[in-house]
Amino acid sequence: MAVSIRLMRMGSKKKPFYRIVVADKRAKRDGRFIEKIGHYDPRKDPPEAVLDEERALYWLGVGAQPSDTVRNIFSKAGVMEKFAKTGAKAGK
Repeated sequence: MAVSIRLMRMGSKKKPFYRIVVADKRAKRDGRFIEKIGHYDPRKDPPEAVLDEERALYWLGVGAQPSDTVRNIFSKAGVMEKFAKTGAKAGK
């Protein structure tokens, strides 16, 4: 099963916020997901991202592929740097 870490749109019309979820690549954008690992609110100044770093590192370690936007959020939060230091050992 191919797994991705991506954003799931929530909120009302013109007022979006996003959940950061782990989902099967074949699932719809706002459909079924495996686990919620955080949320992202781009409307705040500065944009707010709240993550469960431990679970993010676990999923990266077992091969989940982050979307481009999630990769940027992880980089700003320092998750990608921690993953690079620990390598593929993070999820095992």
